[in-house]
Amino acid sequence: MPRIALVTYDPGTEPNRDRDLPVLIRALTDAGAEAAAVHWDDPGVDWSGFDLAVIRSTWDYSWRAAEFVAWAERTGEATRLANPAAVVRWNSDKRYLGDLAAAGVPVVPTRYLAPGDPVVLPDDHEFVVKPTFGAGARYAARYAPGDRATALRQLARMHEEGLTAIVQPYVRGIDVGGERALQFFGGRPLHASRKRAVLSPGTAYDAQKVAHPDLEPWTPTPAELAVAGRALAAVPDTPELLYARVDLVDGDDGEPRVMELELVEPNLFLFLHPASLPTVATAMVAAATR
Repeated sequence: MPRIALVTYDPGTEPNRDRDLPVLIRALTDAGAEAAAVHWDDPGVDWSGFDLAVIRSTWDYSWRAAEFVAWAERTGEATRLANPAAVVRWNSDKRYLGDLAAAGVPVVPTRYLAPGDPVVLPDDHEFVVKPTFGAGARYAARYAPGDRATALRQLARMHEEGLTAIVQPYVRGIDVGGERALQFFGGRPLHASRKRAVLSPGTAYDAQKVAHPDLEPWTPTPAELAVAGRALAAVPDTPELLYARVDLVDGDDGEPRVMELELVEPNLFLFLHPASLPTVATAMVAAATR
């Protein structure tokens, strides 16, 4: 019986926000595995006692990115880690968008502002500022050209904390077509979802935000599947990916662009796509027994 760790965060006294964990544990048990939800930063865990550790909802990692990457590297030496530590290292820093762009993948245009860099902000269109290490729209905000002073305060705060900022145009296609999340599991398309805009004008960068507003099932178009495939093919060293999520928006030309490529801990939205549960469980058991 393979032992599988579903790696999550420590919620303290609050309920765990990962709605997929309980049903996934049951599905893995039904598929012949022994499964448990395990906190990634629990010092008492012997990771070598698992045949597979699947990073599922380590949703506090972006506050502790260096610590988390070091954990992934240690755990990857102790057992099979999905996705692998090298993927975690590359994908946890959103500068990977530059790598995708260099490989010819259509992405949302992105500039990076590290502490000490000259600050140049758009003056003719809405734009978004967010950190290269972030999840759930943490430290992300949407600005009009006239909001320069507020955006500069955000950048100053982020740079004081040692964070590198991303500056992107606000993609107006989100307001029309939403953001589509194409999920892959075991190297194959699993399901897709659509959500509406996360960032509203005037919302403070340090305010809590709803990460997946108005989430609904979505049938991806051939163009969306093609762009997602190109993004996955551009991941360095062609690693084996147990899971992946490609978040797409429409550019000004109406064609899909990669907003983010989620290879660390993407929400699988199994609560929205229960028919995908057997596929996910089967793929995990197969990975654990290879």
